[in-house]
Amino acid sequence: MQNLQSLMETLSGWVWGPYMLVLIVGTGIFLTFRLLFWQFRMLPLAFKQVFGKHPDHSGDISQFASLMTALSATIGTGNIAGVATACVLGGPGAVFWMWMTALFGMATKYGEGVLAVKYRVKNEKGEMSGGPMYYIERGLKWKWLALIFALFGTLASFGIGSSVQSNTVALAVENSLGIETWMTGIIITAFSALVILGGIKSISKASSVIVPIMAVGYVAGGLIIIFNNLELVVPALKMIFTYAFTGEAAVGGAIGAAIRYGVARGVFSNEAGMGSAPIAAAAAKTDHPARQGLVSMTGTFIDTIIVCSITGIVLVMGYIMAGNSFGDQTGAVLTIGVFDKLLPGVGGWVVTFGIIFFAYSTILGWSYYGEKCATYLLGEKFVLPYRIIYIASVFVGCIATLDLVWLFADTFNGLMAVPNLIALLLLSGVIAKESKDFIARRKSGELY
Repeated sequence: MQNLQSLMETLSGWVWGPYMLVLIVGTGIFLTFRLLFWQFRMLPLAFKQVFGKHPDHSGDISQFASLMTALSATIGTGNIAGVATACVLGGPGAVFWMWMTALFGMATKYGEGVLAVKYRVKNEKGEMSGGPMYYIERGLKWKWLALIFALFGTLASFGIGSSVQSNTVALAVENSLGIETWMTGIIITAFSALVILGGIKSISKASSVIVPIMAVGYVAGGLIIIFNNLELVVPALKMIFTYAFTGEAAVGGAIGAAIRYGVARGVFSNEAGMGSAPIAAAAAKTDHPARQGLVSMTGTFIDTIIVCSITGIVLVMGYIMAGNSFGDQTGAVLTIGVFDKLLPGVGGWVVTFGIIFFAYSTILGWSYYGEKCATYLLGEKFVLPYRIIYIASVFVGCIATLDLVWLFADTFNGLMAVPNLIALLLLSGVIAKESKDFIARRKSGELY
């Protein structure tokens, strides 16, 4: 086990090295300029697409349901445990780099949504199938790269999708309620099976209920803490911006640690560039690729700019109150402790229940991502075997060691991004063309 952990540490360090960070952020910056800051100009229209009423179009689920399915997979333990880990290893300045990753990542997520709908196909069951493996194969004509993405996506689903989530829940419940991890594993595995075995429509229905409730509840709890401690808000924000460029409080005091962990955990949380969310986007009922791209990019804004910011600001407020120290805690346990300290008697429960529902929804969303990747590799006959293996991995995550689980998730999360980012860059002309077509057709009245 120790040898496996050492191997994964080495591989994770290589995958998330400077080249990967440049590729991820660089793709977002490139698309931002190529699309003339589309994510900022079109954000109001994007939110209107999410919450407005639309005519029925071809697809499996509504645009709102597709966003909720994507958010179910993105709003997870990364928003709680991941932000805490970033702050401990990278210092308060890591929060700033999470924000930067998200702002440019919105352009990346938009591009993913556009390509997902542009190149989607109907499978044998009449359901929509799409995502990076399809726009790599049909757009770039590189079947071999599509297969590589699908392989990494399948493997990543067992890490970032199931085991990381269930592991974090099990430890949080054990810390708060004293329930043994294997008992939590049985319960969360059973509830996961109830929804996952029903496929995308079952997952989207559950996500459309769980995601809004859990997100609003968690954000409300965080805002209460912020408003109750307004005198700490300005010092916390000042520290976030200052430490982002000085590296203070980071591991070894290096600015590189703040950037590395801020970007890595930011991407882990909002998944911009990973290629996962476009798999859900491809199932949406929509009349134009750009319209779904707009819906997709709001997910990054909600996940990081809203939810992760709440966690990050509260953690830094707690850091200041503790004499500029996070102590010896990290992950979900640290977030629970800080929330409980700043909102006694209630704060810890807000995080605990937030973790449970965040993680559960992520398990559901990622089961669909992994299933689509696995069936791309092995065919539709592998749907049921994949679902069974995935459900089993939920239980395994509850009893595995935290460090190894996070390393596994980080590594394959990064590896699946490479083929997707290559496709986004090479197909950026298609993204720009679809964006211009959308604007022109709306102006002419052809599209609403």
